[in-house]
Amino acid sequence: PIVLPAGFPNLLANGSSGIAVGMATSIPPHNVGELIDACHLLLERPDATTEELAGIVPGPDFPTGGVAVEGHASILDAYETGRGGVRLRARWETEDLGRGVWRIIVTEMPYQVQKSKLIADLADLIEHKKAPLLGDVRDESAEDIRLVIEPKSRTVEPEVLMESLFKLSDLEIRFPINMNVLDATGTPRVMGLKACLQAFLDHRREVLVRRAGWRIDRVEKRLHLLEGLRIVFLNLDEVIRIVREEEQPKAVLIARFGLSELQADFILDTRLRQLARIEEMTIEKEYKALADELAALQSLSSSPAKQWKQVGKDLEAVRKALVSPRRTTIAEAVDSSAFASIEAFIPREAITVILSERGWIRAAKGKVEDPSELKFKEGDSLAFLVPGYTTDKLLVAASDGRIFTVGADKLASGRGHGEPLRLMIDLDEKAAIVNLLMHQPGGKLLIASKAGYGFIAPEDELLAQKRGGKQVLNGEMLAAIRVAGDHVAAIGDNIKALIFPLAELPEMGRGKGVKLQSYKQGGLADVAIFDGAHGPEWVDGGGRRRNWPDWKDWLGKRAGAGRQGPRGLRKFR
Repeated sequence: PIVLPAGFPNLLANGSSGIAVGMATSIPPHNVGELIDACHLLLERPDATTEELAGIVPGPDFPTGGVAVEGHASILDAYETGRGGVRLRARWETEDLGRGVWRIIVTEMPYQVQKSKLIADLADLIEHKKAPLLGDVRDESAEDIRLVIEPKSRTVEPEVLMESLFKLSDLEIRFPINMNVLDATGTPRVMGLKACLQAFLDHRREVLVRRAGWRIDRVEKRLHLLEGLRIVFLNLDEVIRIVREEEQPKAVLIARFGLSELQADFILDTRLRQLARIEEMTIEKEYKALADELAALQSLSSSPAKQWKQVGKDLEAVRKALVSPRRTTIAEAVDSSAFASIEAFIPREAITVILSERGWIRAAKGKVEDPSELKFKEGDSLAFLVPGYTTDKLLVAASDGRIFTVGADKLASGRGHGEPLRLMIDLDEKAAIVNLLMHQPGGKLLIASKAGYGFIAPEDELLAQKRGGKQVLNGEMLAAIRVAGDHVAAIGDNIKALIFPLAELPEMGRGKGVKLQSYKQGGLADVAIFDGAHGPEWVDGGGRRRNWPDWKDWLGKRAGAGRQGPRGLRKFR
């Protein structure tokens, strides 16, 4: 068979996911009882809306249970369009051990998440200090799932711990919904919930009509044979004589009693002993039963209303056999703002962040007094040295115009060589680190491009929650320096310098910015911000810092070309 007749909406009930050539599908499993109830609603009211159906089928029902924390509006949109997703979390409870000590017990896992891999991932978070609130994790499962999670400190709130783990691990997953199916004509289509259920009902009706047609054909043939047996019963002795004595009994039976070839063959294929034992009551009883069945089948085949009614009866019978309680709870996600932030539980300790030229990053405790004593891998050296605290956020500015955020508490300890920064952020292979600095709430940065454009960016708007960071500058970034002064000094590749008031730069969250300095050839070589009361400093070719007492001679308007800089001036840092 090309199509197997499903008695319930199997595709929606069991779900399906896979990738074919040029298309993919991802259908989550659902509760059979809810799907059949939704089918009943469509049978009663074909114009029922998806929202009404979603009142019966509130969301997917995964065999492993868990808690779906997707909002109703989001699930409804997925059921309307056939595309979306649902966030699924592990089910957990707090176990009180007395005296303020507690632990988390996970009793249900998200769908398709391997418990062993999840435990390994959680242990890895502990080892690499990626989950500052997590103390320990172990598996105490027997027949039922029992995953024990212990906090690092009893002062941590259970909800805060779990919210952090939901973000860091597969204790929460997002199951994609892409209801891409082949319709009755074999055409790929993305269907919503209503369209899928209606397609199933149409399929059940087609199965019903085909089954009735097949049965009508069989019943009509049997009734025809029974009519022949009626004739045999009325002339039993003569029929037996003809079968025994005539050379061509078939032709004689057809001529003598007006039988059809089918009836004559049936009589001749029946043993004489069986013919002799034919009872009129048996024939009439079967004939009447089949005649009644034929009338009912013909009535069903000619009446769409009766067909839909029968579809409903068949579904109800299946429902009684397969109904089971919902396993996945539909709930709204807890508002994390109601709890203390994760940072509130991170101990504030002084550190110094060390980034090497080859991109290895680590955090040494306290202050690094002598950078020359720092150890690096062979061929590597110091690139950035940034003091701060474990509670700080580290801003990483890259040459491709992106700025990344890394929690200082997540950095490897300073005892070894650290770990590659690229493991923590999605830094493009061709991009270089332009600057590394600790985020200052309320602070501002000057973002400047190699082409000589720039703007002032509020630091709070640069923080990124994802590994991909934020695209801040449209162009190649040359500098990202903290605003600490009232004047900007720029020097081009042509060694011409220009100084102008900081107030001439706009404040933006992202973009290209405005022109800092004009060039006929080349671009911006370096830029600095300084306080006009003290004047700028610059670095000569020998690495010595130089004062610039007559800097006002280079004071001009933004976007000017400037004039030849002091002898030896190449950069400010």
